[in-house]
Amino acid sequence: MSLGASKRADPAQSWFGPGHELEAAETGEAGESQFDAGSSLGGGWGPSQAEGAAWDALQAEPLHESAEDSQFFFQQARRLVQAGGNAFSRLYRAFLAARAALGLVLVATQVIAGLLGASPPRWTLALCLLYAAEALALWLLPRLQRGATAKNLARISSPQWWASIGLDLGLFGLLHAFDRLAGVNYGALFVLPVLMAGVLTPRLLALATAAMAALLMLGVAAWAVLEGADIGLRMTQAGLVGSGFFVVSLLASELAGRLAREERAARGSMELARQQAQLNRLVIEEMQEGVLVVDRRGRVRAANPAARILLADGAPVAAAEAAPAGPAMVRKAPFRLRGVPAWQPLVASVEQAFVAGNWPELGRDVSLSFPSGWQRSLRLRMRFTRRRESHTTEDLCVLLIEDNRQVQARSQQEKLAAMGRVSAGIAHEIRNPLAAIDQANALLAEDTSGEPRAQQLTRMVASNVQRLKRIVEDVLEVAPGAVPTPTPVDASTLVNETCLDWARTNQLAPGPLDPLSCVVPLQPLVVSFDPEHLRRVLVNLLDNALRHADPGPASVQVLLEEEAAASGPGWARLVIFNAGRPIAPEVERHLFEPFFSTRSRGSGLGLYICRELCERYGARIDVQRRHDLHLPGNEFVLRLRRVPPPSTPPAAFTPSPTNSR
Repeated sequence: MSLGASKRADPAQSWFGPGHELEAAETGEAGESQFDAGSSLGGGWGPSQAEGAAWDALQAEPLHESAEDSQFFFQQARRLVQAGGNAFSRLYRAFLAARAALGLVLVATQVIAGLLGASPPRWTLALCLLYAAEALALWLLPRLQRGATAKNLARISSPQWWASIGLDLGLFGLLHAFDRLAGVNYGALFVLPVLMAGVLTPRLLALATAAMAALLMLGVAAWAVLEGADIGLRMTQAGLVGSGFFVVSLLASELAGRLAREERAARGSMELARQQAQLNRLVIEEMQEGVLVVDRRGRVRAANPAARILLADGAPVAAAEAAPAGPAMVRKAPFRLRGVPAWQPLVASVEQAFVAGNWPELGRDVSLSFPSGWQRSLRLRMRFTRRRESHTTEDLCVLLIEDNRQVQARSQQEKLAAMGRVSAGIAHEIRNPLAAIDQANALLAEDTSGEPRAQQLTRMVASNVQRLKRIVEDVLEVAPGAVPTPTPVDASTLVNETCLDWARTNQLAPGPLDPLSCVVPLQPLVVSFDPEHLRRVLVNLLDNALRHADPGPASVQVLLEEEAAASGPGWARLVIFNAGRPIAPEVERHLFEPFFSTRSRGSGLGLYICRELCERYGARIDVQRRHDLHLPGNEFVLRLRRVPPPSTPPAAFTPSPTNSR
C-alpha cells in the first residue's frame, strides 16, 4: 500500500506554468507512532483572430504583485502540511472498509449456512449483524470518525481505539468462545485487529493487542478443555495462533515504521526542494534580465516581471511625466507569443531556434515595433531544456531577454571605469613634472621681470599649469581608492555658508537684482556626506548654473528641504536652479559623462565629479526641466541621505530661513 499521492499543480503554483506535475510525497512525523500525531481525517501556433484585442488583453498591467507572488509559497507550504495527515487518513479508512466488508461476509456466511441446513445459532447471526452494522456505520458516517487521530489511537483508553480495535477483539472473542465446538474457526478473525494495531498504533500497544488476542485464544481453548476437548491439541493450536499474532504485530509495526521513516526522509527532501524552488523563484523574479519559458507550441509557460515589461508597449509610460502605477506590463503567463504583430520577430526567432536546435552563445538582436510607434531593441539568448513528465518528455526553451540600451549602458560603464583607472595613473605621472614646470616658470618670471613679452608668456604658462593642476586634482578625486567614511553634517549650515562664500568670490553684490537666491530650513538638517565633498559638489553646480543662467534677479536659486518618509530618517532634497533655455537632448544624454563639455576650455569633469561623489555617499543627482510660466529653467536635484542628528550638534551660526541676495 503506497502512502504517496500525486497532485496536479495549479498554473499559478508552478514557475513553469500549467501542465507541470508535482509529485508530492506525503509523510508522517516522528513521535509516538509512525504517523503525525496531529493529523486528522480530513493549442498550436495558429494566428489570433483579433490581433488588436489580443494586444489589449496582454498590455498594461501595473507592477503591484508582491502579494500575488508570495501566495505561491504559502500554497506550496499548505500542501506540504496537509500531506502529512492524508496518509493516516487513507490507511484508517482502508481498515474501516475492510471491517465493513468482513462484517458483510460474516452475515452472508451465516445466511448461506442456514439456507444449506446447517442451522447456526441465532446469537451468532445476531453478533454478526451487530458487527456489520457498527462497521458500516463507522465507515460511512464521517461524524463518527471525528477525533480518529494517531495520537488518540495510541491510547488504549480512547473511544476511537475501543470503537475499532477493542470492539473487534471483544466480538471476535465472543464468536470464537460461543462456537468453540463448531467446525468454524473464528480465531483467524483476530488477525484484522492485530494487523490494524500494528500499522496504526505504537509498537507497545500493538504488542498489547496481540497479547489480548493470544489470551482470548488460550482462554477459549481452556474452556473447551474443561468441556472434554483434547488438551494437547487445543492448547497447541491456541499457542501457535497466539505466536502468529505476535509475529504479525511485529512485522506490521516494523514495516509501518520503516515506511514512515522513508516518508519522513522524502518529506525532508520535498522541503529542501521547496526551499530551492522558492530561492530560484525569488532570484528569477528579481532579475533585471527578462526570462521567458516557451514550449514547442509557442505557449509562454512562465515570464518574470522584467520580461513582461520588455514585451509591453513602453510609449504610454515614456510619454507620461509620472507613472505612479509602475511600468506597463503584459499579463502574467500563460499566454501565446503569436497573435501580437509587435512580437513577430520574437516568434520567428523562437521557431528558428526550435527547428535548428541551437542558438548563438552570445545571442542575437531583434527589434520589436509596437502599434504606438514605440520601438525596442532586444538582445535575445536561448537555452534548451528537457522537461520530464509522467508519460512524455517535452522540450522547453528558456529565453533570456535584455534591452540593448542596458547592454550599451553597461558596456559604457565598464569603459568609463577602465578609463578612470587609466586616467588616475596618468594623473599621478603628470603631477610631479607639472610641479617642476610651475616652479621653473616662477623662476623664469623673476629673471624676466623687465621684459613685457616674456612676462606675458610666463603668465600664459602659469594659467595653463593651474588648469592642468585642477584637471589632475579632479581626476584623482574620483579615482578608485579608499572611500572616506561619511560624517554627519548639518546641510542647512553648510549650504548657507557655501552660498555666502561663493557669492563673495563671484562678486555678487546683495540687492534686489542679485541673481542668487538661497532658501534653507531654520532647523538643522543632518545628512550623511563629507563636508568638503558636499561643498565641492555645491560649488560645481553653482558655477554651472551661473554660467548658463539668463541675466536677471533670482536667476540662480538654491533650495534645501526635507522629504517626508514613512519610516527612517528619510532624505533631504537640495535643488540648484538656473533660469534659461532647456538643455538639448543630445547634450543631456552625455551630461554626466567624463570629459564632455560644451565649452572649449572646459575639462568636462565637473558634473561627472558631482555624480561620482554623490554615489560614493549614497546620494542621487538628476537633472530636470522646471516648467514655470514666470521663470522656466533647468534644475539639478540632489537627494541626500538623512541621518539622526548627533547628540552634540556642530557649532555653527544658525542659518536664516530665507537668505536672498
